[in-house]
Amino acid sequence: MKDYINANFNDIFNGNFVLYEGNPIVKHFGVNIVLADPSVLTPDKTHDGLWHMFCHSLLGIYHFESKDGIDWTRKGRVTPRAMRPDISVVDGKYYLYYEGTESILKKAISLVGGKWLSKIYLITSTDLEHWSKPTLIIDSTKPYMTDKQGTSISNPFLTKFEDKYRLYFSAGLTYIKDCGFSEPTHIAYAESNRLDGGFVPINTPIISPDKNNEYLNLCSGCIKVYRLNDCYIALQNGIYQKGNKSHSSIMLLRSDDGINFEFSRVFLDPCVTSGKYKNWMKQYVYACNLVDYDGGFRLYFNARNCADNLRGREHIGVMIANKNICSTGNALH
Repeated sequence: MKDYINANFNDIFNGNFVLYEGNPIVKHFGVNIVLADPSVLTPDKTHDGLWHMFCHSLLGIYHFESKDGIDWTRKGRVTPRAMRPDISVVDGKYYLYYEGTESILKKAISLVGGKWLSKIYLITSTDLEHWSKPTLIIDSTKPYMTDKQGTSISNPFLTKFEDKYRLYFSAGLTYIKDCGFSEPTHIAYAESNRLDGGFVPINTPIISPDKNNEYLNLCSGCIKVYRLNDCYIALQNGIYQKGNKSHSSIMLLRSDDGINFEFSRVFLDPCVTSGKYKNWMKQYVYACNLVDYDGGFRLYFNARNCADNLRGREHIGVMIANKNICSTGNALH
């Protein structure tokens, strides 16, 4: 599984993470003005020794392949009406959890005043080419999953805690006025003793919006949780208001139990980036995936240049903490 990072907290906290000079490494394509939520498998975890990435566009989840984790080739669409994928491999079998949405017609209706409806599903594969039929994993069973905008269960992220599997997820919807669309309100988790079902969501979210938190004063975004040698960490992209605009930054959190998290520092803030980075990640950095490979760390993430629905574009980039891979750039701390 990909949730364990062979490092101590200070290795991440003090890591010299640098924005790769060639960002964005994967750009939106065709009618897809959004390419988002990367989930990455490193070569040591794949059957063919290649890098594999799954991310979503407006038309569903797409699969990308790479020899070095930088130059990516699009392999094709995995499934339509799907968002925010999370890929894991356990005992040679691939598990792809994702947020499944309604049909394009119903989704269009939801954007003009109807109710949103999404749940978490699972598909599996042994070769990353042929996939099983979807299985419903988390349904809308808790009050925090539904609000006046509809029902949303999103951003799955699988981890292993002792003898149980834990699936972190986002829930609920908060309308972001300057964007014209909604973002996830809360963060919670569900546990099961098997991978293909039986996940029971907790009764109360572990993270909710906080008006007193400058990086979390609108809504919670998503979270990715990793076990280190000495603690757990989470990378969370909170959505917040700053001046008259909304923004999203990636925060580093620390925990002793994977449930109660404390803010450590801002990991990536679009408001402090400069030069050419502002052209594609000017206002938001969103969901990310931290990987540990070949003596270094990489943080894959997606970013958006502006809130405007017509001008806004989302691409995928990477930060690297390994001087042998990227020796130039702006270190962010």
